[in-house]
Amino acid sequence: MAGLSYEIKEVDGIQYAEAGADSKATPVLLLHGMMGTIDNWDNLIPAVADAGYRIVCPVLPMYTIKLRQAHLQGIVDFVRRFTDLAGMEKAVVTGNSFGGHVAAMYAMQFPERVAGVVLSGASGIYEVEMSSSVMRRNDKNYLRPRVEKTFYDPKHVTDELLDDVIDIITDREKAIRLIKFARAVEKTSIKDELDQIKAPTLLIWGKQDQITPPDVAETFHAGVPSSELHWIDECGHVPMQEQPAEFNRIYLDFLSRVVGEPTRVVAG
Repeated sequence: MAGLSYEIKEVDGIQYAEAGADSKATPVLLLHGMMGTIDNWDNLIPAVADAGYRIVCPVLPMYTIKLRQAHLQGIVDFVRRFTDLAGMEKAVVTGNSFGGHVAAMYAMQFPERVAGVVLSGASGIYEVEMSSSVMRRNDKNYLRPRVEKTFYDPKHVTDELLDDVIDIITDREKAIRLIKFARAVEKTSIKDELDQIKAPTLLIWGKQDQITPPDVAETFHAGVPSSELHWIDECGHVPMQEQPAEFNRIYLDFLSRVVGEPTRVVAG
């Protein structure tokens, strides 16, 4: 896959992206959103690897998981298994949207495995526009304004992106699972459990997020004891894609403070 800033690897049937594999520093684990992909992190992965850290992003089994496991805990269990397989006894767990919901639950359930938490546009409190609404029609004119809610600038909603969405929602097996996950997100509030997140936590939020609006970020900030909240202007639900330079700056500063600067080995 030419041009990628990371390697695509596989362990026990799980595909994942990895960069900075030789680093001895505490690694970073990335969790994408419900209809997201590894590509969502294309701007963050090289920045973190260049700073000297190992960074890993598994493909979450949103479309392949057994139906009876198509809920949040099913994905948390998957992440726990993956971190064992990938040799990540402890990590800075990072998630966007659905992935943020999973990251928060993982941090609550396995605090000894979490050095830090980064949440951006995380579900778990409430969402204004659920994925289930996107599932209703595979017409671009219907889908475009709904997908545009993901971004501050609608230019990010390309025909190619809409084609990808249509490919997903017209696949019956994928659609069934996404609807189950969307309903699970609606039912699984973690608002009253946020104080169980003990690790240092960074909240990076788009000021114009229409899906998990600013008051969601404020709720996380009020509920998570060791949290800090950073806003990014002219930015919607996926800051790491829409404002990558600012997202990376905030992220790397947090990383250096929480797990320290990596020791660089100088040859010769």
